[in-house]
Amino acid sequence: MMTRDDKDIAAISGLSHKYGSAFALQDINLQIPAGCLAGLIGPDGVGKSTLLGLIAGVRVLQEGTLRTLQGDMRSRSHRQNCVEKIAYMPQGLGKNLYPTLSVYENIEFFGRLFGLSRKERRQRICDLLTATGLLAFSRRPAGKLSGGMKQKLGLCCALIHDPDLLILDEPTTGVDPLSRRQFWELISTLRERNPSMSVLVATAYMEEADQFDWLAAMDDGRLTATGTPDELKAKASCRSLEEAFIKLLPKEKQVQHDTFVVPPLAVGSGETAIFADGLTKRFGDFVAVDHVSFEIERGEIFGFLGSNGCGKTTTMKILTGLLPASEGSAQLFGKNLDARDMQTRRRIGYMSQSFSLYGELTVLKNLELHAEIFQLPKEEQQSRVQELLERFDLDKVQDQSPNSLPLGVRQRLQLAVAILHKPEVLILDEPTSGVDPIARDEFWRILVQLSRKEGVTIFISTHFMNEAERCDRISLMHAGKVLAIASPEELMRQRNADTLNDAFIGYLEDAIEEAPVEPSSDVKAVIQTEPAANRHRSPLFSLQRMSAYAVRETKELIRDPIRMIFSLLGPVLLMITFGYGISFDVEKLSYAVMDHDKSLESRVFLENFSGSRYFSERPQIQNPEDLETRMKKGELTIALEVPAGFGKDLLRGQKPEVGVWIDGSMPFRAETARGYVEGIVAYFLTDMSRRKFGVSLQALPYDLQTRFRYNQTFKSTYAMVPGTIMLLCILIPAMMTAVGIVREKEMGSIVNLYATPVTRTEFLLGKQLPYILLAYLNFITLASLALFLFAVPIKGSLIALALGALIYVAAATGFGLLISAFVKSQIAAIFATAIINVVLTMNFSGFMTPVSTLGGGARIMGNFFPAPYFQQISVGSFTKALGFSNLWLNHVALLAFAIVFFVIATFFLRKQEK
Repeated sequence: MMTRDDKDIAAISGLSHKYGSAFALQDINLQIPAGCLAGLIGPDGVGKSTLLGLIAGVRVLQEGTLRTLQGDMRSRSHRQNCVEKIAYMPQGLGKNLYPTLSVYENIEFFGRLFGLSRKERRQRICDLLTATGLLAFSRRPAGKLSGGMKQKLGLCCALIHDPDLLILDEPTTGVDPLSRRQFWELISTLRERNPSMSVLVATAYMEEADQFDWLAAMDDGRLTATGTPDELKAKASCRSLEEAFIKLLPKEKQVQHDTFVVPPLAVGSGETAIFADGLTKRFGDFVAVDHVSFEIERGEIFGFLGSNGCGKTTTMKILTGLLPASEGSAQLFGKNLDARDMQTRRRIGYMSQSFSLYGELTVLKNLELHAEIFQLPKEEQQSRVQELLERFDLDKVQDQSPNSLPLGVRQRLQLAVAILHKPEVLILDEPTSGVDPIARDEFWRILVQLSRKEGVTIFISTHFMNEAERCDRISLMHAGKVLAIASPEELMRQRNADTLNDAFIGYLEDAIEEAPVEPSSDVKAVIQTEPAANRHRSPLFSLQRMSAYAVRETKELIRDPIRMIFSLLGPVLLMITFGYGISFDVEKLSYAVMDHDKSLESRVFLENFSGSRYFSERPQIQNPEDLETRMKKGELTIALEVPAGFGKDLLRGQKPEVGVWIDGSMPFRAETARGYVEGIVAYFLTDMSRRKFGVSLQALPYDLQTRFRYNQTFKSTYAMVPGTIMLLCILIPAMMTAVGIVREKEMGSIVNLYATPVTRTEFLLGKQLPYILLAYLNFITLASLALFLFAVPIKGSLIALALGALIYVAAATGFGLLISAFVKSQIAAIFATAIINVVLTMNFSGFMTPVSTLGGGARIMGNFFPAPYFQQISVGSFTKALGFSNLWLNHVALLAFAIVFFVIATFFLRKQEK
């Protein structure tokens, strides 16, 4: 029975909300009573999720007024206080959960976010797991739970802090009937233990909404009716809530709907369309499909029902040829189904559970593309596409993107694509999940026409019992095995059940070895451990909340082998590649000789080249054509031609000429090669003058001798290795940090930032700290490679280098945080950080060209990025023997960058979804 408090949980006036130019909510005026189980009913896309997000404070309020728990949701202070009293469970199976964390770790994470002590967390987690029947699965990763178990885990995470208001956004969509019933029994038990807790639910299942205390029906962002389920049915003069919902829709939508009866399957030839015998599919040690056998007649509508994770989708993929069977066989019209046989697969049309068409293409372009993919004859493509546009009422939206269409229209588009090539078998995986009743009936009208008039065999999975009742026969499945196959009427008769839902649940309960765990009396301890009235306001900054994110991010990072391999081995491989593969040393220049003189003097002259480490001799040049060919191929960098009479002219002092050809495709290398040649010529002439005449040639009145400081051997390794450390210590840490934040946006778990007391500072610091530690480990590894592999010693201050590296990786990860505040996808995060870092570090950091030689905008860019400052520390410590007193200004600059990047990222990171 509904028990109302004097105050509403939400008071809404003139509320409107837009996404771009499209209205999600329009002029909503509503008071939601407290102390009851209230529901928002309607299909996907009518604004339920938007309204719940606004009530929970996770979305920015655009227009109108909204008071939740007697406070204005435009007030930041009220939202911060309010969020501790609200539990928000977003739409989607486990959307706010972390797949690699165990059941226990997920709940503990939420307990830490809400400030519970370690002892209190343990007690509440144990009670909640016992109450939900998840205690035996406490160590299982959340990603390996069934849909129903994920929803139970999400509920545990929501209840850990004893909320006053529990908001559930379509918590049972895609959940099997047994798990759905257990879920609502748990909610009922919790409400009995704590009658003051209000529960607000959005759902598209009318049969479960019929059990709620109060409802608000929605359509196209507007309210159509409010009241108790009985009041709504009385207002519409209907016996069922689904009929009442349709009757309460605008008149123009009601005329689109009329009830229809599925005609019986005509007695035909009895030809078998699909035959499965002992079908089995294993993934490692896990058996997803366990010796499944059934037979489906041509033109039959065959329903596939089962618990979440029972193997329905896997079986369907085997029958479409998308997955090979581990054991058993499947036949299509008497022919063995081979995943490699494209002709057999063309006889099948498949519609996946999720939307799988191209959102960037229009409706028309999607149909035309798939006409090409299915290789329809050119002369038939246009007429077939036009036929489907008209048949599925898509011609009015043919130029629109599928993403902008209502869910029911998108599903009709997917069905049109699935039957584009006129398949004989149509396999549909939960095609109407979340679709409104009118669109669902229209969808089924098309299926019935395909089956009864065109003889298409339809194999469909669903969790809607009223849909299952329309099937000719049903297969019930659990844990990879088929429990029963019969018509809906026969299944109800066998179980002596009044409804198909009760029959289905009865079969599932018999299949489960242990009886479902009922909610225990421990729930009372969970609800009453700390009354809401005694709840203290959270501090502005909490080490516990920050460490919760740091610990969680560390665990996820460790359990993700791809990210760990990239972050640990990536820098090592790049360091080795850069250290050995990129060198500015110009040595072993390939050259060849065409000696026409063959005198003693020409041989002595050429011996200076062959004896130098800067040159590598190749076979002699035979003729001018050979010289040209070998230079073009890149075989030679330098070609020397000694003319006839070279020795005689040299002894006579007649200035003989020598032809030198240098490959100038790389100017820097060519200029260096020219200098080497000139040096050898000068040495040869000086040495010959001294030996022949006892006099050294001196062109200038002084003797110039060059010495290089810090790098006496003039090897580029001593510059390349410290510079590579600088590059890798900002490139990969920034990419890893940016991706770590953006993954939260893509997975949907960013909602935990919006719906919990954690602040932006705590969130960013908690996410950043593991990557700072990981980046510093990378620095230690790179420095060790420099010392022991490349033999580049640390001549300066080790302390200055170590401290500079720590501040530098903090600035690098801060830059990753900054990037993540502006991008929404991991791909964008990777490209943005990689491009910006590579461009700025390679060109303006002193890695290639000293910063002091840059001018104009390049000089400014070099000064306003952290890389140049650590370049000074790295090169100064490794090569120049500089100490902390020489480098401390660079440390200060890096610290400023780390602080500025973090502050800007905090400013732009939103605590609400805009």
